[in-house]
Amino acid sequence: MDTVGDKRNTLDEALDLADSVLNNSALTTISLGDSGPSVSCGGSPADPIAGSTIATTSGVSPILDCPSTTSQRITLEADSNLGTADFNSPKQSFVPCKVCGDRASGYHYGVTSCEGCKGFFRRSIQKQIEYRCLRDGKCMVIRLNRNRCQYCRFKKCLAVGMSRDSVRYGRVPKRSKSQDDQRVSSTDSSQDQTALENKQLAIYDVILSISQAHHTHCGLTEDKIKVIQRKPATLMQQIKIPEQPVQFTAEELEAQRLLMWQHLSTLITPSIQSVVEFAKRVPGFSELSQDDQLILIKTGFFEIWLTRMARMFNKEENSVTFEDGSIIPKDELDVVYSPEFVSSMFDVAASFNILNLNDTEVGLFTGIVLSSADRQGLSDSKSVEKIQDNLIEALKLQVSRNHSTEENLFASIIMKLPELRTLGSKHQETLKWYRGHWEHVALPPLFSEIYDIPKAEEDVAP
Repeated sequence: MDTVGDKRNTLDEALDLADSVLNNSALTTISLGDSGPSVSCGGSPADPIAGSTIATTSGVSPILDCPSTTSQRITLEADSNLGTADFNSPKQSFVPCKVCGDRASGYHYGVTSCEGCKGFFRRSIQKQIEYRCLRDGKCMVIRLNRNRCQYCRFKKCLAVGMSRDSVRYGRVPKRSKSQDDQRVSSTDSSQDQTALENKQLAIYDVILSISQAHHTHCGLTEDKIKVIQRKPATLMQQIKIPEQPVQFTAEELEAQRLLMWQHLSTLITPSIQSVVEFAKRVPGFSELSQDDQLILIKTGFFEIWLTRMARMFNKEENSVTFEDGSIIPKDELDVVYSPEFVSSMFDVAASFNILNLNDTEVGLFTGIVLSSADRQGLSDSKSVEKIQDNLIEALKLQVSRNHSTEENLFASIIMKLPELRTLGSKHQETLKWYRGHWEHVALPPLFSEIYDIPKAEEDVAP
């Protein structure tokens, strides 16, 4: 009985024994290292889980117990009657899966791949599964760990050229097997493949960065909304209602309006810091000058806030629920702003909700709103435009994947940009009145900063 990994065996003997194992068990793979050959089990193509126990037949008597470590060496007993392998036989040629490196079972969705990656890609497309990565989208995808990070595995599937359309509409014609054709086109196709891979990887890195930034720095994601404890609230101070009818002066009404706005500012302020943190994580944003960053955040905050808050507008009950669960009636917001302006807010929110976007898509859209290159005062509009172009490309890809049957959805999303810009301009007009009465209110410093409202000395943080 000889051991495959024994250093006394010659390389030829090791290869002969390895081939005998391949002949008798398609589930066994051989790797050659400095310390000698090692044998490991790959499992069935559809089941990537390592650690299964496999019994080989026809001359190999022991049971192969394959652990999860890649360096484990297995001892085999080989029958002396096993013949020498013919590695030139087509049956013995090893074609790796372009996604994970396992043995490819054929040409699936435009790429030579294994059964496991084929099924994984098909399920991802058909079920429109949304993946997330906990390691910045840089996980290595190999046979032994391909189930560890589904996001990076799916990204690798796309990067090597797997086609969504082939899942939706049928088979992709197999490339010509002609060796002459392969020689002629090998260089061009290799360059095209590399360019495609780099572009898709870059887009999916953008999607990943925005998705993680939005989930971490937005208090109104789908999961967080479910646990909000809602409670009725009011922007008005409690006052004693006199028994006799009373006529309020214009000054008293203005004072009440200012106090309501002051209360509203405390409900909005927590969102300001989360938007700032989100902006810092938008790819390319931190490379802009400090002045341009501030301009984009200040001028885009209201539009971003309204986009995030869209799910919290209840047109049937005429109310808005804030992050802390406070339910504010619409008629109180009418007093702070104007009935026409608040109605426009409700309309935009309702039309945005109809689009039925998920959290990642909302995050990408708010990133596009943030990186508007036509904001007044920017010193480097071209860099801002480049950031926005990348985000638009990422949103387009994300929408095409998750909403494949909704042909006009992407255009409908982009059309929300001018609607939000119009509301943002009207909001700035409303703020002019409040800026003229800043000395009568005590606003949170962050709220004053975001809207360029003068601060009283006692309101300034030390």
